[in-house]
Amino acid sequence: MEMERATEFPYRNIDRRPKKRPRLAWDISQTPKAQSGIYYGQEVGNVSSFGHSRVHSDHASLFVKGPTQKGSPPWRDDDKDGHYVFELGENLTSRYKILRKIGEGTFGQVLECWDREVKEMVAIKVVRSIKKYREAAMIEIDVLQLLGRYDRNGSRCVQIRNWFDYRNHICIVFEKLGPSLFDFLRKNNYRSFPVDLVREIGRQLLECVAFLHDMRLIHTDLKPENILFVSPDYIKIPDYKVSSWSPKDGSFFKRLPKSSVIKVIDFGSTAYEHQNHNYIVSTRHYRAPEVVLGLGWSYPCDIWSVGCILVELCSGEALFQTHENLEHLAMMERVLGPLPQNILKRVDRHAEKFVRRGRLGWPEGAASRESIKAVLKLPRLQNLVMQHVDHSAGDLIDLMQGLLRYDPSARMTAHEALRHPFFTREHHRRS
Repeated sequence: MEMERATEFPYRNIDRRPKKRPRLAWDISQTPKAQSGIYYGQEVGNVSSFGHSRVHSDHASLFVKGPTQKGSPPWRDDDKDGHYVFELGENLTSRYKILRKIGEGTFGQVLECWDREVKEMVAIKVVRSIKKYREAAMIEIDVLQLLGRYDRNGSRCVQIRNWFDYRNHICIVFEKLGPSLFDFLRKNNYRSFPVDLVREIGRQLLECVAFLHDMRLIHTDLKPENILFVSPDYIKIPDYKVSSWSPKDGSFFKRLPKSSVIKVIDFGSTAYEHQNHNYIVSTRHYRAPEVVLGLGWSYPCDIWSVGCILVELCSGEALFQTHENLEHLAMMERVLGPLPQNILKRVDRHAEKFVRRGRLGWPEGAASRESIKAVLKLPRLQNLVMQHVDHSAGDLIDLMQGLLRYDPSARMTAHEALRHPFFTREHHRRS
């Protein structure tokens, strides 16, 4: 539903509260007995084939056999990449009716389905029938169930409703949420968010990260695609910046979400504190310098990603738009200043080629003149923020500098960030 006009800024009485849902029969805090009878007549796999030892005892009791029922689609081979092949209107087990595809990624597909049993819309992540993605899905289920035990209201992370193994595809059933921050930006022609909305999203995101870190978990893949608005509803308000004029609809309007409530999704890459942390994590634009330089990583890599996300919400565009390590590091130096000596001295053998005589080997190591131009056009962080933020800019710049410190040990923690004046100053709390 769209209102073509809005005379008042909508955040004065914004609803920050997550919508409470009734407890459902298969909620993860229930005993395995409550799960029975869900999977009648479906191709249910053996849990011991997942190759993920920790899930055996937790999940084995979920697989219940029953008499075959009509309604399953004909068996089809998966496509060449292991994706499940379906047609709209078909059943995914006798319980779920496929209505449309709402997403696709390296992991598989996300389908919007009608849950016949509870009579509500759900989102089902149908994982590719490939061993490593199945194993990642089982890790995600473990993490989601762990989080659900401690976040019973589902106020921080997406809630898992159910899961099953159908025709060699792990299927994870989630509550249905609204668009991702990335989708909202894209449909808004990459217009920046108002600083008050950035504050509300930033607070919730840091609360989620603090919760994860307190649970000794590291998300490792925070990005606008993995942060969803709970509600799809938005309004349109006048946007008088000429640079924001949209030739598509010929209007000076921009979208704003009716509610700022968000949830974090995609826990398939989540790492436990005690695991080996030397492999590459995070999507490129949100990857921390210690990951790029091969120095190992921990909780602070999530904090760096949060900093990058907040800059993107303020400007409308990703901060580090690059696909190459040296260029990425050069962009960091352009925006944040030179990398410190103590970090450059510790780089691993794979990253030694980026360092020359104690400094970053740029621009002499650049791949092309275009690459040099891409770096040079970037402004300093404070100038970037000042271009887009009219009030609270000083506090926001200071917060971002704390989130984007090169040294992970000096970087803010999520709890420290939540105590920052950007979130706590008295005039921010006025109604």
